This record gives sequence, C-alpha cells and structure tokens, in this order.
Amino acid sequence: MTMEKSVELAGSICAIATPFTADGALDLAAFGRLLDHQLAGGTQGIVVAGSTGEAHMLDGHEFDRLLAFAVERVAGRVPVLAGTGEAATSKTIAATRRAKTLGADAALVVAPYYVRPTQEGLRRHFGEVAARCDIPVVVYNVPSRTGCDMQPETVATLRDTAGIVGIKEAVGTPPRIQAIAQLRRPGFVYLSGDDGTAVEAMLAGAGGVVSVVNNLVPKLFRSICDAALGGDRAGAAAGVAKLKPLLDALDCAPNPIPVKAGLADLGLCGGALRLPLVELAPGPARTRLHDVLLPLAGAAAP
Repeated sequence: MTMEKSVELAGSICAIATPFTADGALDLAAFGRLLDHQLAGGTQGIVVAGSTGEAHMLDGHEFDRLLAFAVERVAGRVPVLAGTGEAATSKTIAATRRAKTLGADAALVVAPYYVRPTQEGLRRHFGEVAARCDIPVVVYNVPSRTGCDMQPETVATLRDTAGIVGIKEAVGTPPRIQAIAQLRRPGFVYLSGDDGTAVEAMLAGAGGVVSVVNNLVPKLFRSICDAALGGDRAGAAAGVAKLKPLLDALDCAPNPIPVKAGLADLGLCGGALRLPLVELAPGPARTRLHDVLLPLAGAAAP
C-alpha cells in the first residue's frame, strides 16, 4: 500500500489524558483546555487514546469524537497520533483504518496485550497492520502492560517494513536503550516511552519521547528534551533534577491516576476516571503530588 503522506515525529510528545465529567461522560471542553495547554507549552506531538488516555475505557463512538476533536483543535500545528492497538490483529487493523479516516497523522500501535504472542507473532501482526493501513505506524513495546516484550531483533526485522516509521520503547534499561538506538535510521525513529530514562535514551540517539509527565509541565519537559536532543548533558541533567520530585510523586499509583489528580490541581480538568481505575485518595501521596507540582507548573496553591 502506498503511503499518502509522511510524518516527522521528534521531541516532546504528550500521551494526553482523557477528561471525564463527574457523571462519567467525555468532557470535550476540558479536553480542549488540555490540548491548548500542551500547544502553549511547546509540545511537539499529541497521542490521543493511549494508555494514559484510558483508551480501553472508551467505546468506538467516544474514540471517534475524541480523535476528531483533537485533529480539529490542533489543526496541523503538531502531529496527532491515535492509539489503535488491540489484542487481535483484525481489530487493530479496523481501529487503525478508522484513525486514518478521522484525520490522524500516525497510529501508535501497542503490542497485543494479554494474549502473549511470540516474536514471530509480533512480527506478523505489525507487518499486517502496516500493509493493510494507509497511515504511518509507530510500534509500541511496553511489556509491563502487555505481558510480552518485543525484542530488538524483532524490531530490526520490522524497521524496514513499508509503513512502519518508528518505535516507542518503554523498556528503559541501558542495554535496551543501546540496542534500539542502534536501529534508528532516516524514516525510522526511536521514541522513548519511559519518562525516567528518556534523557538517557535521547542522549543515546532517541529522537524524542512519548511522555506522561508533560501532561502537567509541558514547558519544562520541552526544555529538557531540547537540551538532551541538542547534546547539552548539563542542561538536561539540571532539568531532570528539577523534574525528579514530580516523577517520584507520580509513582504513587498506576498511570493515569496521579496525572488526573495533578491535572485537577491545575484546574485543567476534573480528576474523574473510569472503573476499574479510581481517583487518588487523600493522604500523604496526594499531598506530596500537590506540593511538588504547583511550584513546577507556576501555579499558586488554592
């Protein structure tokens, strides 16, 4: 299949949260505020309906509304990627085709979860998605969520596949960073999927990061990415030192629970999640998140 357009993915890319009203409906007004917050902060790409966006809590109609809204609001200023990965290849192809129809610039396709495919199954899965969908595909490896780990050798077989334009790699160990960094080439970008090791990945050759924390502090995170991608180790290290207390505070519960709490603190959206995710309970962890976030975000405590 001939690709109609290419996409350039680099720098600070936000895996954006999906806001809900108190009664559980999509809150598109708040979603607009989140998108505006990212664009004003210098974010260089938006992922809609990823794991941070509670993708698996959305029905098909909600996915359509959310993605179409983002495409219209962003209006081509930065790439919009849609999370389209499913456990089945056929369902992934259908979702990826739908994302193309709705105007996404690329699809972020997570490795099939729960079913635990072999490396050959992963290779064939991503090959089929790329062959059958006329949209740039970024493959996504996050074994902590999927139960399978796509090995660098498998990535090497996929990087020259037409339609596959990069990988989001969430394994942040030094050996994995080095192995994936060696696979980058023009037309195939390595994006870190782990905020805590993103600077190390970018200094090793990653072209950017799909980030959770930049939901909360897009300007700071963009500055860190700019330093790392520019080879400014000292500047990047200074930014990470400033960011680390927030990263540590976000580790208090599974993503996106703490991010939603932080966004509520910033007045950007409510903290509502969909079951089985529940809001961050009051207590020391909640207080700590509030206390470290507001100074970094330049907000005054309410």
